[in-house]
Amino acid sequence: MAPPRRKNIFRPASSPPATLYVRRGYNRVLAEEFAALKVKRAELVQDKIEAHSQGDLRENFGFKAAKDAIRAVDRKMDELDRFARRNTFIEVDPAAWLTKPTDFLQLGHVTRIEKEDLVTKRKHRFTFLVATCGETATDPEIGIECLPHNSPLAAALLGLTVGMPAQVGLPAGPAILTVLSIRNPTQAELDRLLSAIKPPEIEGGE
Repeated sequence: MAPPRRKNIFRPASSPPATLYVRRGYNRVLAEEFAALKVKRAELVQDKIEAHSQGDLRENFGFKAAKDAIRAVDRKMDELDRFARRNTFIEVDPAAWLTKPTDFLQLGHVTRIEKEDLVTKRKHRFTFLVATCGETATDPEIGIECLPHNSPLAAALLGLTVGMPAQVGLPAGPAILTVLSIRNPTQAELDRLLSAIKPPEIEGGE
Protein backbone atom coordinates (compact mmCIF):
# COMPACT_ATOMS: atom_id res chain seq x y z
CA MET A 1 0.00 0.00 0.00
CA ALA A 2 1.43 3.33 -1.04
CA PRO A 3 2.08 5.84 1.74
CA PRO A 4 -0.41 8.74 1.93
CA ARG A 5 0.53 11.67 -0.25
CA ARG A 6 1.79 14.63 1.69
CA LYS A 7 -0.40 17.69 1.32
CA ASN A 8 1.38 20.78 0.02
CA ILE A 9 0.08 23.95 1.62
CA PHE A 10 1.00 27.20 -0.11
CA ARG A 11 1.55 30.13 2.17
CA PRO A 12 2.33 33.56 0.68
CA ALA A 13 5.56 35.11 1.86
CA SER A 14 5.23 37.53 4.74
CA SER A 15 5.98 41.16 4.08
CA PRO A 16 9.42 42.25 5.29
CA PRO A 17 9.65 44.16 8.59
CA ALA A 18 9.12 47.88 8.20
CA THR A 19 9.37 51.07 10.20
CA LEU A 20 5.94 52.69 10.24
CA TYR A 21 5.47 56.32 11.22
CA VAL A 22 2.15 56.49 13.01
CA ARG A 23 0.22 59.04 15.01
CA ARG A 24 0.81 59.37 18.72
CA GLY A 25 -1.32 56.86 20.61
CA TYR A 26 -1.19 54.15 17.94
CA ASN A 27 0.72 51.70 20.14
CA ARG A 28 -1.90 52.17 22.87
CA VAL A 29 -4.67 51.47 20.37
CA LEU A 30 -2.97 48.23 19.29
CA ALA A 31 -2.64 47.12 22.93
CA GLU A 32 -6.30 47.98 23.63
CA GLU A 33 -7.43 46.04 20.54
CA PHE A 34 -5.52 42.95 21.65
CA ALA A 35 -6.90 43.24 25.20
CA ALA A 36 -10.45 43.52 23.83
CA LEU A 37 -9.94 40.37 21.77
CA LYS A 38 -8.75 38.50 24.87
CA VAL A 39 -11.90 39.56 26.73
CA LYS A 40 -14.08 38.52 23.78
CA ARG A 41 -12.36 35.13 23.64
CA ALA A 42 -12.94 34.54 27.35
CA GLU A 43 -16.65 35.31 26.89
CA LEU A 44 -16.88 32.91 23.93
CA VAL A 45 -15.17 30.17 25.92
CA GLN A 46 -17.79 30.61 28.61
CA ASP A 47 -20.54 30.40 25.96
CA LYS A 48 -18.94 27.19 24.66
CA ILE A 49 -18.85 25.66 28.15
CA GLU A 50 -22.52 26.49 28.72
CA ALA A 51 -23.50 25.10 25.32
CA HIS A 52 -21.49 21.93 26.00
CA SER A 53 -23.50 21.31 29.15
CA GLN A 54 -26.74 21.22 27.18
CA GLY A 55 -26.27 17.66 25.93
CA ASP A 56 -25.87 16.08 22.49
CA LEU A 57 -23.14 18.02 20.62
CA ARG A 58 -24.17 16.66 17.21
CA GLU A 59 -27.20 18.97 17.14
CA ASN A 60 -25.86 21.64 19.45
CA PHE A 61 -25.69 24.69 17.19
CA GLY A 62 -24.72 26.99 20.07
CA PHE A 63 -21.64 24.87 20.79
CA LYS A 64 -20.57 24.86 17.13
CA ALA A 65 -21.13 28.62 16.77
CA ALA A 66 -19.06 29.38 19.88
CA LYS A 67 -16.30 27.05 18.69
CA ASP A 68 -16.17 28.74 15.25
CA ALA A 69 -16.18 32.20 16.83
CA ILE A 70 -13.27 31.27 19.11
CA ARG A 71 -11.25 30.12 16.09
CA ALA A 72 -11.98 33.38 14.28
CA VAL A 73 -10.87 35.46 17.26
CA ASP A 74 -7.73 33.32 17.62
CA ARG A 75 -6.84 33.97 13.98
CA LYS A 76 -7.29 37.69 14.43
CA MET A 77 -5.19 37.71 17.63
CA ASP A 78 -2.42 35.80 15.83
CA GLU A 79 -2.44 38.23 12.90
CA LEU A 80 -2.44 41.28 15.16
CA ASP A 81 0.41 39.86 17.23
CA ARG A 82 2.39 39.08 14.06
CA PHE A 83 1.76 42.59 12.73
CA ALA A 84 2.99 44.17 15.97
CA ARG A 85 6.06 41.94 16.23
CA ARG A 86 7.17 42.33 12.61
CA ASN A 87 7.08 46.12 12.50
CA THR A 88 8.61 49.02 14.35
CA PHE A 89 6.26 51.91 15.12
CA ILE A 90 7.59 55.44 15.54
CA GLU A 91 4.89 57.69 16.92
CA VAL A 92 4.63 61.21 15.50
CA ASP A 93 2.70 64.06 17.09
CA PRO A 94 0.88 66.03 14.35
CA ALA A 95 0.80 69.06 16.66
CA ALA A 96 4.56 69.40 16.04
CA TRP A 97 3.82 69.90 12.33
CA LEU A 98 2.35 73.33 13.04
CA THR A 99 5.80 74.91 13.57
CA LYS A 100 8.22 72.75 11.55
CA PRO A 101 11.12 74.51 9.75
CA THR A 102 10.26 74.88 6.07
CA ASP A 103 13.68 75.01 4.40
CA PHE A 104 13.03 71.65 2.70
CA LEU A 105 10.04 69.35 2.40
CA GLN A 106 9.47 67.15 5.46
CA LEU A 107 6.81 64.90 6.90
CA GLY A 108 3.97 67.13 8.08
CA HIS A 109 4.38 69.93 5.55
CA VAL A 110 1.78 71.20 3.13
CA THR A 111 3.34 71.48 -0.31
CA ARG A 112 2.25 72.64 -3.75
CA ILE A 113 4.06 70.77 -6.50
CA GLU A 114 4.25 70.69 -10.27
CA LYS A 115 4.64 67.32 -11.99
CA GLU A 116 5.71 67.23 -15.64
CA ASP A 117 5.37 63.91 -17.45
CA LEU A 118 8.48 63.47 -19.59
CA VAL A 119 6.65 61.33 -22.14
CA THR A 120 3.53 63.42 -22.73
CA LYS A 121 5.05 66.75 -21.59
CA ARG A 122 1.84 67.39 -19.65
CA LYS A 123 2.07 69.39 -16.44
CA HIS A 124 -0.14 68.99 -13.39
CA ARG A 125 -0.19 70.86 -10.10
CA PHE A 126 -1.22 69.40 -6.75
CA THR A 127 -1.38 70.46 -3.11
CA PHE A 128 -0.67 67.80 -0.49
CA LEU A 129 -0.20 67.37 3.21
CA VAL A 130 2.63 64.84 3.51
CA ALA A 131 1.26 62.63 6.27
CA THR A 132 2.12 59.45 8.15
CA CYS A 133 1.29 55.99 6.92
CA GLY A 134 -2.43 55.37 6.74
CA GLU A 135 -3.53 59.00 6.51
CA THR A 136 -5.45 59.04 3.24
CA ALA A 137 -8.29 61.45 3.91
CA THR A 138 -9.12 64.21 1.47
CA ASP A 139 -11.04 67.46 1.64
CA PRO A 140 -11.85 69.02 -1.76
CA GLU A 141 -13.32 72.10 -0.07
CA ILE A 142 -9.87 73.28 1.00
CA GLY A 143 -8.05 71.83 -2.01
CA ILE A 144 -5.69 69.60 -0.03
CA GLU A 145 -5.35 65.85 0.22
CA CYS A 146 -3.07 63.67 2.30
CA LEU A 147 -0.07 62.10 0.60
CA PRO A 148 1.25 59.06 2.54
CA HIS A 149 4.93 59.56 3.29
CA ASN A 150 5.81 56.05 2.08
CA SER A 151 4.22 56.45 -1.36
CA PRO A 152 6.53 56.63 -4.42
CA LEU A 153 5.60 60.27 -5.01
CA ALA A 154 6.32 61.31 -1.42
CA ALA A 155 9.60 59.38 -1.42
CA ALA A 156 10.69 61.42 -4.45
CA LEU A 157 9.54 64.74 -2.96
CA LEU A 158 10.81 64.56 0.62
CA GLY A 159 14.01 66.56 1.06
CA LEU A 160 13.45 68.81 -1.97
CA THR A 161 13.60 72.60 -1.68
CA VAL A 162 11.41 75.19 -3.38
CA GLY A 163 12.16 75.95 -7.02
CA MET A 164 14.68 73.14 -7.63
CA PRO A 165 13.36 70.72 -10.33
CA ALA A 166 14.22 67.05 -9.88
CA GLN A 167 13.91 64.30 -12.48
CA VAL A 168 12.57 61.14 -10.87
CA GLY A 169 11.29 57.72 -11.84
CA LEU A 170 7.69 57.05 -10.77
CA PRO A 171 5.46 53.99 -11.33
CA ALA A 172 3.59 55.98 -14.00
CA GLY A 173 6.86 56.86 -15.76
CA PRO A 174 9.69 59.40 -15.54
CA ALA A 175 8.75 62.90 -14.50
CA ILE A 176 10.17 66.22 -13.39
CA LEU A 177 8.96 67.35 -9.98
CA THR A 178 9.20 70.94 -8.81
CA VAL A 179 8.22 72.05 -5.32
CA LEU A 180 6.44 75.38 -5.75
CA SER A 181 5.81 76.10 -2.07
CA ILE A 182 6.23 74.63 1.40
CA ARG A 183 4.32 75.68 4.49
CA ASN A 184 3.15 74.37 7.82
CA PRO A 185 -0.45 73.16 8.07
CA THR A 186 -3.06 74.93 10.11
CA GLN A 187 -4.79 73.26 13.04
CA ALA A 188 -8.07 73.33 11.10
CA GLU A 189 -6.44 71.50 8.17
CA LEU A 190 -5.05 68.81 10.47
CA ASP A 191 -8.40 68.32 12.14
CA ARG A 192 -10.18 67.92 8.80
CA LEU A 193 -7.57 65.85 6.96
CA LEU A 194 -6.13 63.37 9.42
CA SER A 195 -8.11 60.18 9.86
CA ALA A 196 -8.81 58.71 13.27
CA ILE A 197 -6.33 56.33 14.88
CA LYS A 198 -7.51 52.74 14.58
CA PRO A 199 -5.97 49.26 14.57
CA PRO A 200 -5.14 47.61 11.24
CA GLU A 201 -7.87 45.86 9.28
CA ILE A 202 -7.28 42.15 9.85
CA GLU A 203 -9.45 39.39 8.39
CA GLY A 204 -10.50 36.45 10.47
CA GLY A 205 -12.34 38.13 13.34
CA GLU A 206 -15.72 39.70 13.85
